[in-house]
Amino acid sequence: MLIGPQNSTLHVNHVRSRIRQAAEAAGRNPAAITLVAVTKAQTAETIRVAATAGVTDFGENYLQEASAKMDQLADLALRWHFIGAIQSNKTRAIAERFDWVHSIDRLSTARRLSEQRPFHAPPLNLCLQVELVPEPTKSGVAPGEVPALAAAAAELPRVRLRGLMCVPPLQTDGMPARALFARLRILLEQLNASGHKLDTLSMGMSGDFESAIAEGATLVRIGTALFGSR
Repeated sequence: MLIGPQNSTLHVNHVRSRIRQAAEAAGRNPAAITLVAVTKAQTAETIRVAATAGVTDFGENYLQEASAKMDQLADLALRWHFIGAIQSNKTRAIAERFDWVHSIDRLSTARRLSEQRPFHAPPLNLCLQVELVPEPTKSGVAPGEVPALAAAAAELPRVRLRGLMCVPPLQTDGMPARALFARLRILLEQLNASGHKLDTLSMGMSGDFESAIAEGATLVRIGTALFGSR
């Protein structure tokens, strides 16, 4: 069920309350967790209402759809997160228009974004998408390949490696999502122990973000809980 724009403020406040409660239960500062509203298939009007309710960060999966919304919302000070699969012919526009890219799974993509990031813009924030459980239909770098990719991406000049991202599968053979989030947190800790200074865990969606917060999520990507089912 879609949630009408008139009700979106209530849903934003409810999700923020859940984020605060989950953070406090984990002994964390709620201010350390950023709500990224996932607005794939949502209208610019819906985004504007969510922004009026205090949301500043928005995640999009498709460049063409996102670009149209960005043009309509250019009067607002929003941060845009690209969270979908990246085609090589779309990297220039992504480098030019987005503030964050969560879905890096190969060095060639990170290198193209670095080369194509405008020099007048701040470095583009990157997260490496980690495939914690093999899934043929999803992107992601295997955990064992993360250290080498992180080391190479950290050397690129116009991007800034910030952390790791994951999308747990719907079925995990009995393994709870929290166990997968813990794996991602441990991987980040291992990278930092080797000399990185990463500060971001992009993990947790509408059905599991409390578990992600318990394991250290700093960006939670919420769509359905804010806007209803598409």
